[in-house]
Amino acid sequence: MNKSDQSQPSPNDPPNRPNPPDGNAGPHAKKRLRPSGGYRQLRSFQTATIIYDATVLFCDRFVDKRSRTSDQMVQAARSGRQNIAEGSRAAAISSQTELRLVSVARSSLDELLLDYEDFLRQRKFHPWDKDSPEALAVRNVGRPQNDSPELSAPTDAGDRARWAHYAPWLEHTNPSMPANALICLIHQTNYLLDRQIAALERGFIAEGGYSEQLAAARMAERERQRNHPSDQTDRPNPKEPDCPQCGKPMALRTARKGPKAGTQFWGCTAFPACKGTRPMDDAMPPPASRNHP
Repeated sequence: MNKSDQSQPSPNDPPNRPNPPDGNAGPHAKKRLRPSGGYRQLRSFQTATIIYDATVLFCDRFVDKRSRTSDQMVQAARSGRQNIAEGSRAAAISSQTELRLVSVARSSLDELLLDYEDFLRQRKFHPWDKDSPEALAVRNVGRPQNDSPELSAPTDAGDRARWAHYAPWLEHTNPSMPANALICLIHQTNYLLDRQIAALERGFIAEGGYSEQLAAARMAERERQRNHPSDQTDRPNPKEPDCPQCGKPMALRTARKGPKAGTQFWGCTAFPACKGTRPMDDAMPPPASRNHP
């Protein structure tokens, strides 16, 4: 891509990713701590879908099906597409997994790029210069300002519409045409994935990973319960007392050893740092006396 392409806004930055039901989530699915999914709306995924479909067609027409190259090219194209989707789905529970999978997608497309370059070189076909009329025409189709509702639709109809715009190159009888067009599309997708990876890295630095966000959310909930003891709607057990040693919430435990094995008691949630306990009948005091013993 040239410098003018780099100034265009990208819909590929994941921090603003929606939480649509790409999988089996119903319309009333509970909102999760971290958004995930939405990969069908990513331009990188949409372009990777074209690359995968076009590679299957290209290998079927121009590469010996008995060679390992055919299978490797198709698998590399598939990996590029599938890992974008899997990374988007993994965002709900792991920033690092999302980053790793998107990076795998980027590496797979790099491998596929070399295969197309090898194809042109070994068969004495001329590769397009990045500023040639042909390359500019292919790049122009994918520019955001040329989007229409059908071209950006995250549906099968959108996939078909996008393919139709690239069909003059991808379905050409001269193998150098689809090979060169696919090289342009891979460069575009790699550029989008680089931006996506950079955005994920910024988000991880600013907000932390899933475990850090989950711990912060739990601490915030505990603080809310402590500041509003009369609000018991979200407490898992409205009779849950506080630890007599450190003041943190307590949880029901079951004795495993000793003469009281099998009986329940209140144990501090900070165990083993705090070993405070209360007997089962020692419930939380009424809200009015909770802060004034």
